[in-house]
Amino acid sequence: MSSQGRSPRTGRSRGWWFGVLVGVVLTVITVLASGFMIETTNTDTFCVTCHVMTPFRDSWQQAVHGGQNRQGFAAQCVDCHLPHGNFFEFFMVKGMTGTGDVIQNFYIDGAEFDWAGNAEKRRLDFTFDSACRHCHHVLTPPGMPSGGFIAHRAYLRGDTGKRCVACHPRVGHKDMVEMAERFFEKT
Repeated sequence: MSSQGRSPRTGRSRGWWFGVLVGVVLTVITVLASGFMIETTNTDTFCVTCHVMTPFRDSWQQAVHGGQNRQGFAAQCVDCHLPHGNFFEFFMVKGMTGTGDVIQNFYIDGAEFDWAGNAEKRRLDFTFDSACRHCHHVLTPPGMPSGGFIAHRAYLRGDTGKRCVACHPRVGHKDMVEMAERFFEKT
């Protein structure tokens, strides 16, 4: 027995349980904080905190995906611009894209940047088919024009390498390039 009347084994046992308790509390705090941060950064309100995103939010609000539809449904930026596969892929692309967006916000001169060229060349990089398919389950609805039916059927069969934004290039943002050019002329 030790001089305090306890065995050294009992003191270690209490220390171990204290460590487990601290570990559990820190884990819960981390999980809750990370969930809160993911939800907070999934909104258009967050995305527009980067000055360069302002005209894109405005053009999105004027488009079908920004709420201008019969249902009044508005997709968020992450609904189209992040993959909807597994959480790991979503989280990794979110981190890389967000970091790149913040860095670019510091050095892009909006008035000089080629918004039209960037949208044309890179839209496949920042719009994901899995995101489109997350909401658009039925690609051959009744009443669809024959050209759309044939194109979607080829897509569904895997007979084409085209992705959604190849045929629907500006569906998420109404007059996006024009709005960006007007916005950056003023600033």
